[in-house]
Amino acid sequence: MYVNSVFIDDTFAEAFPMRAARIVVTAVNARWAREAALKLTGFATSVIACKCEAAIERELESHETPDARPGISVLLFAMDTEGLGKRLVERIGQTVITCPTTSCFDGLPGAEQRLTPGKLLRVFGDGFQGSKVVGNDRFWRVPVMDGECLLQESFGVAKGVGGGNFIILGADSRSTLAAAEASVAAIANMEGVILPFPGGIARSGSKVGSRRYKGLAASTNDAFCPTLRPLTASSLPDDVDSVLEIVLDGLDEESIRRAMRAGIAAACLPGIRAITAGNYGGKLGPHHFPLRSILDEKAEAGARP
Repeated sequence: MYVNSVFIDDTFAEAFPMRAARIVVTAVNARWAREAALKLTGFATSVIACKCEAAIERELESHETPDARPGISVLLFAMDTEGLGKRLVERIGQTVITCPTTSCFDGLPGAEQRLTPGKLLRVFGDGFQGSKVVGNDRFWRVPVMDGECLLQESFGVAKGVGGGNFIILGADSRSTLAAAEASVAAIANMEGVILPFPGGIARSGSKVGSRRYKGLAASTNDAFCPTLRPLTASSLPDDVDSVLEIVLDGLDEESIRRAMRAGIAAACLPGIRAITAGNYGGKLGPHHFPLRSILDEKAEAGARP
């Protein structure tokens, strides 16, 4: 299959189950909501070393937030519910409570499974905190130096999907980066999906384990490193000199499929030779995303009257 002269490999991306939370941060204006969200999602590219994966999902208008203020929606993923709970307490406590004018709310009100980071964080108020129940939800008013930080007590847990991906193979670094940037722009603000790496792009693709260093969890994906072509079993054609990867986490499979469809189509620009994906032969996770099938879905949708 070719899209705009770009070869689409007949392969699939392999993803795995994760647990996810949606955090809604609001503030007096969009700037301070974003400041808190950027800190909240810092050092959260991969569970390999960061213990979680997180990024901004989208900006929220005042009519979309619980307190009618500008906000940011963040998705945070961890490998299990216990780990997710720890990360919520750490990150909300250190990046939202500390940020001027912010409040913090649950973005998955329909989720049956719940965690209670707000209940744990309330004690920062040292006994001066107060609470109010609205409907079935408790909110804590934690006193801080600019007034109060309003924290929702419980946050929903979703069964998410982590590790969706596609890999862009380009003739040179400039065209490959331009294609990756176009992918990120096409996916930006899509509901239910995030791109956890810097600017949404990963250059240091990895393989499981190491050929040389015992005990290393992951090491460079040498098969996709252009400078290692003479030294390893390369997966790169001779006319490819730059490779970048887009990694996606989503609340469900359809969110990832939708984002991959848009991102791959946007990446098919001049200078791009092929688009492929990373998998482990079906051994890593139960969620499989065949590239050609995903793009065929777009073609079929476009053909409908």
